[in-house]
Amino acid sequence: MSTQRYGAGIWHFATYVDRYATDGYGAPRTLVEMIDLAGQVEDLTVVDINFPFPGGGDVSLPTIDAALKRNGLSVIGITPEIYTRQFAKGAFTNPDPGLRRLANEMCNEAAKMVRHFGADYVKLWPGQDGWDYPFQVDHREIWKLSVEGVAELASQNPDLKFVIEYKPREPRVHMSYDSVARTLLGIEKMGQPNVGILLDFGHSLYGGESPADAAQLAIDHGRLFGMDVNDNLRGWDDDMIAGSVHPIELFEFFWTLRKNGWEGVWQLDQFPFREDSVETANSAIGFLKRIERALDRLDFDALKAAQKRQDAVAALNLARGALFGD
Repeated sequence: MSTQRYGAGIWHFATYVDRYATDGYGAPRTLVEMIDLAGQVEDLTVVDINFPFPGGGDVSLPTIDAALKRNGLSVIGITPEIYTRQFAKGAFTNPDPGLRRLANEMCNEAAKMVRHFGADYVKLWPGQDGWDYPFQVDHREIWKLSVEGVAELASQNPDLKFVIEYKPREPRVHMSYDSVARTLLGIEKMGQPNVGILLDFGHSLYGGESPADAAQLAIDHGRLFGMDVNDNLRGWDDDMIAGSVHPIELFEFFWTLRKNGWEGVWQLDQFPFREDSVETANSAIGFLKRIERALDRLDFDALKAAQKRQDAVAALNLARGALFGD
């Protein structure tokens, strides 16, 4: 029987706005309402929660604890909102030292929530750290601040893990942590054992990477601490249902995790703007379970032999046969 755990960012169960539907696609939801929706998803057992807690309503810790308990959910991570408008010029890289300190304080408060919930990590997505125009920044200084900001948090909280979720762009045109290689360089510069990568499959796709290759690189450096899955058309971070566009690459990604003995939560990071959030989560998890069964069927020895020969046809036939049937 499978022991694989499935999770989702709690924002999967929020409602969304864009520059056309500025009042949102649906009525706003409280955090408790989001947790109750997450509890309706089959096989979902863990959630990642934003901090400060979203949605209004009663967000006291006892209320959140009770909502999690009645839905059979635990918390895998806390994501501090260091990417909002107040950090428009950066969190760790902001030219205002007061705002850099505010970002540090918010992350330290998030660390307290990780301890409270018994979660695995603080997730850092410094979406505003970077630049937009040529000559806008001193690149050495921006990179120095990016590295030092995370290193400081790690040294302040040596008992916790911090994961960096890299992304090529958005909201900044160029984000400081934009790729697996650059993020690994920064982590090695920090010299902190408790800093790793959360690899978002969709970010890797639209950054021009092979997610399987990116995962292997992070694993080889001992820094793959977490992962998110979704899908996109490679031109933007669309956060579509996992496996809806790139099922073979998603299968290769999970094969890479399996062959390396990487064990962790398979987590959704999807934004169902117009779709039902429970149905989209069930759809994605249903496909992830298909992948899990396909991994059990896949002839690893034959696949490795085909790869040794760089025989693309044989390798693809093995993978497609396991995933979709002969």
